[in-house]
Amino acid sequence: MSDDVMSLYSRRILALAAEIPLAGHLEAPQARAMRRAPQCGSSVGVELDLRDGRVSRFAQNVRACALGQASAALLGAQVLGADRAAIAAGRDAMRALLTEGAEPAAPWTALEVLRPAAEFRNRHASILLVWEATLAAMDAAGGCTGDGMAG
Repeated sequence: MSDDVMSLYSRRILALAAEIPLAGHLEAPQARAMRRAPQCGSSVGVELDLRDGRVSRFAQNVRACALGQASAALLGAQVLGADRAAIAAGRDAMRALLTEGAEPAAPWTALEVLRPAAEFRNRHASILLVWEATLAAMDAAGGCTGDGMAG
């Protein structure tokens, strides 16, 4: 394995990938969304409930490379209680880190661990999947009727 690839799969990234918070499924979620990266076959499914515009319950099913899993772990650590603007800011911070080398701001400073992935453009889609799926589920939940189903 080359040194570049070795630095990409650091112990921290592998540790995050091994311990994704909020993994699994919810019983009767308000909304679900799934996103897939056709280039690599990674997929992420998200289920959630919103209360007052903030994530009150969340589950994720991640089938992705270690980088996509690490990204899901980072989002999972911050998602409960977050509103759409906060999740969008996290996604934007991740994208800026990967494409512009930008420094992520609080509460997303832990995204820094994925900086080595910036030079591996073919992995960016997998890294962003969980963010896109979460935002799509939040949008769907925002349109929920009183029965908990997207309206």
